[in-house]
Parts: sequence; C-alpha cells; structure tokens
Amino acid sequence: MSDAKKDDVVKATTAKTRTPNRPTPKLDELESGPWPSFVTGLKRLRDSEQNGAMMNDLLGQLEHSYTERLGYWKGGTVSVFGYGGGIIPRFSEVADKFPESKEFHTLRVMPPAGFHYDTNVLRKMCDIWERHGSGLIAFHGQSGDIMFQGTTTAGCQKAFDEFNEIGFDLGGAGPALRTSMSCVGHARCEMSNYDEARALRTILNDNVGEIHRPALPYKFKFKFSGCPNDCVNAIHRADFAVIGTWRDDMKVDQEEVKAYVEQVGRKYVIDHVIAMCPTRALSLNDDNTLEVENKSCVRCMHCINVMHKALAPGDDKGASIMIGGKRSLKVGDLMGTMIVPFMKLETDEDYAKLKAFARQVIDFFAENALEHERIGETLDRIGLPAFIDALGIQPDPNMVKHPRTSSYVRTDDFTDEAEKYFARKGAHKDGSAKEAAE
Repeated sequence: MSDAKKDDVVKATTAKTRTPNRPTPKLDELESGPWPSFVTGLKRLRDSEQNGAMMNDLLGQLEHSYTERLGYWKGGTVSVFGYGGGIIPRFSEVADKFPESKEFHTLRVMPPAGFHYDTNVLRKMCDIWERHGSGLIAFHGQSGDIMFQGTTTAGCQKAFDEFNEIGFDLGGAGPALRTSMSCVGHARCEMSNYDEARALRTILNDNVGEIHRPALPYKFKFKFSGCPNDCVNAIHRADFAVIGTWRDDMKVDQEEVKAYVEQVGRKYVIDHVIAMCPTRALSLNDDNTLEVENKSCVRCMHCINVMHKALAPGDDKGASIMIGGKRSLKVGDLMGTMIVPFMKLETDEDYAKLKAFARQVIDFFAENALEHERIGETLDRIGLPAFIDALGIQPDPNMVKHPRTSSYVRTDDFTDEAEKYFARKGAHKDGSAKEAAE
C-alpha cells in the first residue's frame, strides 16, 4: 500500500473514532453577524472525513484560547530536506487537552508571478493538502505566500515533496529572503510600465539561495508593482520596492476628456479630478480640454484612475526603486526611501543591471545590518549619504524628503546640489560624461 493510501486509511479511521465535536459557544457567536466567518470554514473541515479530527481539536483549542484570553501555540524547529526556511512551526501547549492538533505547522509556498493559476493546478494543491494537511489554505499571506495551514511534522516533508513535483517551491521564513510578489501587471493591466513577472523571476532566480539557506541579519522582501497604484503594497511593505513609472509627459486624449466632462459635468471633474491633484498640476480649460503641468506631476495616478480612457502613462517607461519599506519593528512603520528615481527595464541589459543592483543591496544588508534589523532601520541608523556612497550612487534631489521644511537642509545648499544634478542630467542627455551621470 502506498504512503498516500496509508494516510487516507489512518485519517478515515481517526475520523470514525474521534471525540465528539468540541463545544464552541464563543466561536459560534462569530457566525451570528452579517459577514462570513472563518469559523464556518473550520467547521466545514471539521465535518469532513479526512481532516475532521485535527480541525475538531483545533476548534476546541481556539475556544479554550477565547475563554482564557491566552494563546497556546509555541514555536520550535521544523524543516524539510535541503531547506532552512519556509515552514512555520506551531506546537500546542495544551496538547494533553487537544491531542489531534498538537502539531499545526504552516508551509509557505511561493506563488507564480502575478498570481496566475489554472484550475488544474489549484485542484492538485487542494488534493495534496487534504492528504497531508488540514485542508486549510490561505491565498495569500501578507508576504504573498500560499499559506498551507495545519500539518504534522511528518506531513511537512510529504506535502513539500508533492508540491515540488508540480513545480512549486517553499517561500522564505526567518532571517532570509522572503517570497517575492508582483502585481498582475502587463499581463492584464493597461497601467503597467515594465514586465513585472520578468523582473520578479530575474531577481528571485538569482537569489533563491538566500531563501533556502537563511543567512541574513533579518528578513528581506522584494515586491514589484507595475505603476504607482502599487497593488502589492511594495512602497510600505518591501525592503526593495520596484515601482513602474514614466519620465515623459502623461498622455492626454482631449476628445475623451471632452466626452467625460460632457458625461459627468464640469463640477464633478473639478471636484473629483482637478481639486484632488496633490500638486495642483491640472486645470480644466473653458473648452473642456485638460491642461497638465507635467513638471509638477508626482505620478499619484488619481486622475488616470478616474479618467482612464482620457489619460494614460507616458511612453518613456521604466521603474523607480525604493529601499526600506516595512511595518513596525525597532523603528516604527517606514515608507521606502527613493534610491533610484528611474531605471529603464526593457532590454536584457536593463534587467541585468536590476539584478546586479539587487545583489549589491542584499550584500550590503548582509554585511552591515545589525541582528534582527531591517534594511530600512539600517538606513535610518547610518543615514542616506553613507548608504548611497557605499552603493556608489550619485545623489539626486528625488531622494530628499521635504527639503524646504527640513531643519537639516539649508535652502541654498539644496539649490546648489540640485543645479549639479541637472548639469549631470544634461550631460547625460548630450551623450557626454555618461558614466558620471549614471
């Protein structure tokens, strides 16, 4: 008899001989509101033949936690052959009361770029997890992983082997490179400014060893968004955020502008588009055409989102790279700091440069960050000048936050540096001193 069939027999036998359904009066209250409850899903798994015993005791432990107002899970170490991360160990501290859920580990599995699946793959995933786990799956965790929640220590290796056979790999856990995310991007979105899926695979394939063999001071995340709408929350959740942008003028179809104004009225356009521009870069002319002061545009995407037939990103497309976004840790929440204002991402050479820069940033983080410190906190600790000097990047006015209101930046000094920047930029356009400009 195969291992899979043995597992099925054991689970079926357990389901028939398990304890009666645990009483869950407090959890039942969570099903009484107007919104769908996760408790309903857990009960549905509890009533299944394959996973019922584990989910029954899981519900019992959760009810116990609600009653005592304490969590009863502890960590530990669980891994599969060849991988140092990707599994979140959970051992119950009340295993004597709820023995069937004494181990409830989670496998983090990397999704395909842009979250593209077909139904055949989804069915295979569900079958694997019903055989070796609880059947509980989350698409997706905050880091982008497919979260296969609830299995035993022995089940981790069996499940991973089968996931690996259908082409999936474990995501990161612990002080390592974590699962990368990209938006659906150019596959389906007209706002895309580069090939997000290619960028993700380029970076991930080059650094996959940092996922399998955790050796960083702490976690490190890549996220790729095709435009400033930032659908994968890269700017405030990624250590290395690649955000699609453009550096020429926004495209305007004046006939579509007029049609939109005629449809919704001038007042609506003024109130919901013109007045909402954060830099007052838009104005509506008397003939219902739109005037755009592109030098003031900060690519917030609001006007394009509202008037998506009339407005579109420019033609000179690329990406901005921001470093250091994260949630609270030693330092509070941080948005990414602009490090590379614009990088073309079209040719093989462009993607090779992106790959080299990503490797450079990871190496800097590995060598200079303190233990349990994100790169945003390293940047906060050592300062932006030291960081860009170490990476060999030319200073750029786009890197400075609120220069006119900062007590540490004198207006005259900032203006002088800005003039140097524009001189370098002009030299680059003329084809001379190209290396200095880069």
